[in-house]
Amino acid sequence: MPKKMRLVVLVFVLAVVGYIVTSSMGTAKVSCEICMDFKGRQACRTARGPTRDEAIVTARDNACAQIVSGRTENILCGGSQPATVQCSE
Repeated sequence: MPKKMRLVVLVFVLAVVGYIVTSSMGTAKVSCEICMDFKGRQACRTARGPTRDEAIVTARDNACAQIVSGRTENILCGGSQPATVQCSE
């Protein structure tokens, strides 16, 4: 491959990587810590998202994944209210 072509490919790859890094950094504006209680088990998880609601859903899903076994329990846990919610921007 000629030197000029390598340079063009390198610049293109760096541009794509730069775009991915900068676009992903700007999306997480809200951070929420959620604690879930389900069938006597408790788990707390923190997640970030572009909105408060999205951060809460992600943290809730992550917390439920730690304390349930099986798809049915996961659905039930995900549909229940968090024990605590703390969010910051």
